[in-house]
Order: sequence, then C-alpha cells, then structure tokens
Amino acid sequence: MNNDPLILAGKPVRSRLLVGTGKYADFNQTRDAVEASGAEIVTVAIRRTNIGQNPDEPSLLDVIPPDRYTLLPNTAGCYTAQDAVRTLRLARELLDGHSLVKLEVLGDPHTLFPDMAETLSAAEILVKEGFQVLVYCSDDPIMAKRLEEIGCVAVMPLASLIGSGMGILNPWNLRIIIDNAKVPVIVDAGVGTASDAAIAMELGCAGVLMNTAIAQAKNPVLMASAMRKAVEAGREAFLAGRMPRKTYQASPSSPTSGMIR
Repeated sequence: MNNDPLILAGKPVRSRLLVGTGKYADFNQTRDAVEASGAEIVTVAIRRTNIGQNPDEPSLLDVIPPDRYTLLPNTAGCYTAQDAVRTLRLARELLDGHSLVKLEVLGDPHTLFPDMAETLSAAEILVKEGFQVLVYCSDDPIMAKRLEEIGCVAVMPLASLIGSGMGILNPWNLRIIIDNAKVPVIVDAGVGTASDAAIAMELGCAGVLMNTAIAQAKNPVLMASAMRKAVEAGREAFLAGRMPRKTYQASPSSPTSGMIR
C-alpha cells in the first residue's frame, strides 16, 4: 500500500514486512526469497554473515545490494550490552556510517529470550552515539515504554520464541504495547506462517520482521510471497476496522423484511 507507508526514523517505507537473511540454503535462495517478499529493509547478523569483514569470502552484498535495500545490521548472538555495542560500531564502519540498526541482547542460548537489563543498557549507549535503534524486547509493556523513552525508533516485542514458529501467544500484551506506543511496534520472532503475520497486523502492529518462517519453509520463495500478501491483507483489515464480535448472537446476512411468503 504505497499510500500507507511505515514511517521509521522519520522516513517512509512502503513495505511493512522486514526480513532476515539467515538459514537459507545459499545466497541465491536468499536473494530470490527477499525479492519475493517485497521487503525493503533486510536485517543482517553481523557476527554470522559476511558483508565485507572477510574479503576472501562471498559477500551478502553481492546479492542484497545496499543501493536497492536498506540493510539493518543486527546483534544476533550477543549476550552482553558491551558485545552488542561493539558489534554495531563495527557495522557502522563497514557500511559507511550507517546508523539504522537492530539491537538484540540475548539472555540464554536455549530460549533466546532477551536480557532486558542488558538491552536497556546497550540502547542508552547506542542512542547517545547517534544510532537509530530498532530494539528486540520482551512483550512487557513497561520495558517497551522504557525503550521508547530512551529514544529507540521502534520497539520489537517477540510474538513467541525466536525460530519457534509458535505464532502470537500473547496478543493482549501486544495490544497494550501498541496502544501506549508513540513509535512503531514491529513484531519480531515467532511467526510461523502467513496467518500469524496477518494477525499481528490486524492487532495494529506497524510491521512484522521474520526470518525462519520463510527460510525454513519447504518452499522459501513461495512462503515469502505469501508473507508479503498476509502483511498487506492484515494491514488493510486493521484500517478497515473489523465488525463487532457478537457473543452467542447471530445476524442474518440478508434483510428479513420484505421476504416472499
């Protein structure tokens, strides 16, 4: 929907679907899936993906060129604020001063749940250094608000555990975060299929970020296309406003007056 852009760090973005670049069979499949998704913002794990730091290896930038996509460096694999800040400083050097970044600081390697104390600490440092921070966080409305107050340009609560495909397990917390946020709320982690993405958008999320749901599908390129449509449909449904729920009360679709007897 070109007339309904996502405003992120003051700039309009046409696609509300953000995608990752990990777990694909190869860079060619990554390219094809990203193209099918229609995404303009593509997140890159600096610790796991070569974007120039290893000059003798194939670079992701060969198939995801920065002049076509907005790269979103992320701190996947970081467990302390110090490591996360160091990683994003490196990304800024590699990408010629690029300031739009995704912060995630993990609490443990099993659940990949965010360590919110370390996340808050890293966010404060990065914002002071001029980074525009999208931040992965728990679905705790208080934590989300604190990150917004620090100056993060978007909060990204998890729908369920990273890579789990369990979908949106707590829509009520997401609604509280959305209702109280003055920055975009983008669901990050847990989406498994297109209906999950549509539900996130119908709740009022500004966008959805995903990786595993596309990369680990049997047909990643086809799933990327499905996710694109689901995000667009969910956004349109949110803007349209759903009909009221009527508990235990039916309502006929056609008029009951003037019926042929």
